[in-house]
Amino acid sequence: MQDYYYMLVVKPSSHLELFSDFLGDILPVGFEEIDDGFIIRSEEDLETVSWGIEQFAEALQRALGEVVDVELTLTKEKNDDWIAQYQQGITPIEIDPFYIHPTWEEPREGMLNIAIDPALAFGTGHHPTTASCLRGVAKYVKAGDVVMDVGCGSGILAIAAIKKGAIVDACDTDPLSVENAIVNAEQNNITYRRLWEGPINETDEKYDVIIANIVADVLVFIASDLKKRLREGGKLILSGIMDKYEDKVLRAYKTFELSERFVENEWVTLVVTQKGNE
Repeated sequence: MQDYYYMLVVKPSSHLELFSDFLGDILPVGFEEIDDGFIIRSEEDLETVSWGIEQFAEALQRALGEVVDVELTLTKEKNDDWIAQYQQGITPIEIDPFYIHPTWEEPREGMLNIAIDPALAFGTGHHPTTASCLRGVAKYVKAGDVVMDVGCGSGILAIAAIKKGAIVDACDTDPLSVENAIVNAEQNNITYRRLWEGPINETDEKYDVIIANIVADVLVFIASDLKKRLREGGKLILSGIMDKYEDKVLRAYKTFELSERFVENEWVTLVVTQKGNE
């Protein structure tokens, strides 16, 4: 182990989900999500990565025709056990009836415990979109439901649905996400009915509930695929939507009735149901 490591704090002014996707594509190491950005740590100098993020912000600004700033802070830190320090900063969260905690914390009696350790950019329940989806799962997923988690990431939402007694399939186009979802399932002593690398249209199954915590543009793009896979009267839990893109998503799902909105900061989660099948 080197005596020092490099830490790059990235704080975009907007479009956090696009920066997250960009970092996931370019980084050979994982990164930590924080409320207003990301932290990248590496024993290799991160100056080139910092330059690349600046170029991405400029390209995004040109493409969107709006101001997109990014604050970058690169420091050289003494290589104490920063992993242990990081773990100390990860606190469990409670979203009734779920208790999401890292493995080094004790489960809570009387709750549906989900053990998820922070890994790369995968969900631990702390991000507003994941938290809102968990509220949707808590309210709308029932024992015996057949559920699909599209873009499952860490598998946290699929695991929550299984903990509620649902039969769950999950998929993700990112192989690292699929691997992480497998690890977390084993960690929680549960099994998916099926988990695969790829899109939802690789199955002919029909589902009572489909969860898709992705981004607005992808939700619009895959709208027809989600509709085909939903049983009559089924519900879609759609998340990863910044409030300014909510109308665009609702237009793509205009054949559905809006059952509920979960709003946290600038993030919106929509629960929609087929019209006439409430």
